[in-house]
Amino acid sequence: MRRFFCNIMFIAFLMTAVNGYAQEQEQQRKVTPVKPSTNKVLTPPKGTDEKIIQQYLTGDTAQARAQERKDSLAKIYPRYPKLTELSIGLNFGDAILMAFGQKFSSFDVSATLNMWNRFQPVVIMGVGRAKDTPDDMNYTYTSRLSPYFKIGANYNFLFKNEPKYQLYAGVRLGFSVFKYDITDVNISNPYWGEYGQDYQLKGISSHALWGEFLAGLKVNISGSWSLGWEAKFHGIFNYKKSENGKPWYIPGYGARSGKWAFGLSLYYTLPLSHDRWPVKQEKKK
Repeated sequence: MRRFFCNIMFIAFLMTAVNGYAQEQEQQRKVTPVKPSTNKVLTPPKGTDEKIIQQYLTGDTAQARAQERKDSLAKIYPRYPKLTELSIGLNFGDAILMAFGQKFSSFDVSATLNMWNRFQPVVIMGVGRAKDTPDDMNYTYTSRLSPYFKIGANYNFLFKNEPKYQLYAGVRLGFSVFKYDITDVNISNPYWGEYGQDYQLKGISSHALWGEFLAGLKVNISGSWSLGWEAKFHGIFNYKKSENGKPWYIPGYGARSGKWAFGLSLYYTLPLSHDRWPVKQEKKK
């Protein structure tokens, strides 16, 4: 009797365990299907490009979504080609300032390579001259027409916009070799009764090295033609002195004691990779 009772208890325990395991498996199948569907085609968002729609229809949802993200990023952050354009500029700002009394002038030609519509290496070559007879001095200073050279680079802050409009900051390193004359020097010595002794200093050689920080704005005026304005803060690193004094004017720099300069340039721009420039997405009606 006792043995029979133990057998009954064992069978009841076994049936309870089997029933609990079956319920657990049924619940797991309801939470996570054994064979989930992998061929479901999602509906593309409204206004999606035709190529992306085809990827959706073929079931390549992951690739379609990746392309959508790439296109969205391109609209916010357009990528221009490495060699975007080349601009040739003529600086004639001093010609205008001379009309307001400036006694020196510099004229130069620049070549600016626009890379990714952001970084812009610049090379500049020009000539400068000066002539002045100060009202309170007894001499005439003349700087002969002399060459100067500059190299540097700009950073375009409007790199997300079209290259036709640029707001930039830049640096320059300038160098010039030049000669100047000091003439009509009049020395009087009333004590000894000497009046009106004149002498001249001609062909004094010098050279100078300087640096510039600048800010500029460039805007398109018509077709490939643009105008640019620059404000420069500069300082001299080194220059050659003579036994008779210091040069008053440095070609490409301006008055030796000056710290500020301004430029006005006319640019002609040559696109280098126009077919690869970002294209504006027109809004679909």
